[in-house]
Amino acid sequence: MKKTKFLIFCSLFSLFVSTKDYVINPGPDAYENLQEAMILMNAGDSILIKSGDYYFEDSLSLDVDNVVIRGEGLNSTILNFENQKSGAQGILVTSNKVVLKDFAVIDAKGDAIKVIGADGIAMINLRTEWTGGPKSTNGAYGLYPVESKDVYIDGCIAIGASDAGIYVGQSKNIIVKNSQAMYNVAGIEIENSYYADVFNNKAQHNTGGILVFDLPDLPQQGGHHVRVFNNEITNNNTDNFAPEGNIVGEVPRGTGIIVQANSQVEIFKNNIGENDTVNIAVVSYQLETEDKDYYPHPSKIQIHNNSFGRSGFDPDLDTGDLSKILFSLSDGDMPDIFWDGVLPLKQMIFGQPDEEKLVLKHNGDATFLSIQPIQYMLSIFDPVNRSAEEFENDPSPLKEIVINRFW
Repeated sequence: MKKTKFLIFCSLFSLFVSTKDYVINPGPDAYENLQEAMILMNAGDSILIKSGDYYFEDSLSLDVDNVVIRGEGLNSTILNFENQKSGAQGILVTSNKVVLKDFAVIDAKGDAIKVIGADGIAMINLRTEWTGGPKSTNGAYGLYPVESKDVYIDGCIAIGASDAGIYVGQSKNIIVKNSQAMYNVAGIEIENSYYADVFNNKAQHNTGGILVFDLPDLPQQGGHHVRVFNNEITNNNTDNFAPEGNIVGEVPRGTGIIVQANSQVEIFKNNIGENDTVNIAVVSYQLETEDKDYYPHPSKIQIHNNSFGRSGFDPDLDTGDLSKILFSLSDGDMPDIFWDGVLPLKQMIFGQPDEEKLVLKHNGDATFLSIQPIQYMLSIFDPVNRSAEEFENDPSPLKEIVINRFW
């Protein structure tokens, strides 16, 4: 009986334990105070980083669940890592149900904000930037959640990443909305991930606007169910500045959207144009891999009800193979939408199952080109197809992504 009363007392006491709000001000002790708060805080606590410029020489890390770290605005609370001496990123988060909001991370030596293995991460009104302009020495990623679940990115700005400004990899249940990605190699990238909605964003002045990739030799493969809609994907004509050897170093300047080796991707109601090379490319993974479980071909890609502006008017013939092949196949008359046509041998001979076919519908005057691989390999007949007629089927809309809200 005494034990029962004690347990009841402890339960009641816990209800009245108040959470703690840490406040960090600019000054010489700001780093120590902030990192200490990130270590000492408990579930339900928050940190407010007041307006000002903070100059940090070391990275910050957080491994406490169910906490909030917030500033007073993405142009007001500035965490500056230009003199960083240690750490592979500006901020590293390895805990669950974390909210990061209303501050900026600039000039990190590596990635700006990296999140690993989070069951719930919200990144709201953040800015990541490398202020010296596009350079291969810039950090690879701005916002960088990987191996996570319930990823929510809203109202963020990412500038100058040498790989991707906003990148979500090997994750599940993802929303990226109301954000801007500019002057990155890839503006927004969804890689090896399941169930993502990417909408109401602006991807401009990158090398490639939005990438939906699936790559081999990673623990999570077979990316699927990605919706890309209501985005402005224009003027992505920045020269590729990725470090040598990086796979996004193959993306040609002037690319709107690339879908590579994913299934169930729906691209609709976007404004796509003024991209030097191609507005949309749907391609297989063509590099050699020993990963026997990897499936390199895209399937059931639906492109419908988009508004297209110009593309292909100044193609990048110096970067990767995509634009060179496309320029040669099209005799310089570059299409808005390109599909490489590469399929497993059986499907190349007998055709794709209907449920896996490319769908094109209501894209205005957008032009189309696909390779006919057998003719291409045998150098007979016409190796390309410019008619979208066989793909003009009604789309099958994917479901809206719903995240378990924790903030």
